[in-house]
Amino acid sequence: MSPSAANASPHLKPIAVTVGEPSGVGPDIALAIHARHGGDLPAFFLLADPEMLAERANRLGYDVPIRAIAAPCEVEAVRSGELAVLPLVNRHLEAPGVVDPINAAGTIEAIDRATALVLEGQAAALVTGPIDKKALYDFGFRHPGHTEYLADLCAKRVGASFTPVMLLTGPELSCVPVTIHIPISAVPGSLNAELIETTCRIVAADYQARLGIASPRLAVSGLNPHAGEKGAIGDEDETVIRPAIARLRAAGIDAFGPLPADTMFHPAARRGYDVAICMYHDQALIPAKTIAFDQTVNATLGLPIIRTSPDHGTAADIAGTAKARPDSFLAALRLAGQMAARAAVANTATGE
Repeated sequence: MSPSAANASPHLKPIAVTVGEPSGVGPDIALAIHARHGGDLPAFFLLADPEMLAERANRLGYDVPIRAIAAPCEVEAVRSGELAVLPLVNRHLEAPGVVDPINAAGTIEAIDRATALVLEGQAAALVTGPIDKKALYDFGFRHPGHTEYLADLCAKRVGASFTPVMLLTGPELSCVPVTIHIPISAVPGSLNAELIETTCRIVAADYQARLGIASPRLAVSGLNPHAGEKGAIGDEDETVIRPAIARLRAAGIDAFGPLPADTMFHPAARRGYDVAICMYHDQALIPAKTIAFDQTVNATLGLPIIRTSPDHGTAADIAGTAKARPDSFLAALRLAGQMAARAAVANTATGE
């Protein structure tokens, strides 16, 4: 199920990691993975407030020397054991569990600068720490979420539009929701064949180019219970989903369904596909997080950059306590490195 690493790759630029909401566990898990796995990680640097990080490290009892850098190219000169940090212009307060609007400017700055560095080729990929959307909304942030904001940043810099696709991928299951952060009551009206086709095409293309699966198998779920039972329980499965699958198959994409969602996720069923295409948010995220909550990664497909993220939120209630598990963040960093390595091999082969 889970994508494999490239077998070999040329020298890679470091990965840009944003600290996320400073009142949450973003700083904690970034410090934890460096303290515990520093010598076994892809090269990375953190976009954060160095003073806030130093205070959090002290609070958590981590002996992590912080080395401020001026540019990603300086990561190579950082000594073993040091954490490379590209300082933010906007300061962050070190107050675990206390969401303060003053932190929003730095959180957005980190995302903006990290995205630009990846697009400019100074960083190989982007790993984003969890953000508190309410805190950003209070600051004037007007995007539905992190992913949509990244797509907008890329569009403005590249001069083209992009359709971001959310992939939740873990050791045993990978899922993609076709509709994401909308009310469940809005799903039937938002779902259409074009959206399903576009999502599946992006998934198939990125699985081939970035995840190394030459002919990915896409299991497409139904919308209604039992995939509608041929129209007996809703007609969307027959009138919207099935025609979309037929057109995908005609285009050479190995998509099949619609399948009843209640029988798609047991072990034997999972062996029959590489990724499950689900019709709405919880249809995808509930099985993904239930099967491997601490190891599942949120990867964004369809963008001109590689972006991964842990699959959890800010967990402000345990920030600063050393209780946060860094597994998902660690998996996100490693997956970003694997995807970047594969992209670098592909670019070298094509002379780009």
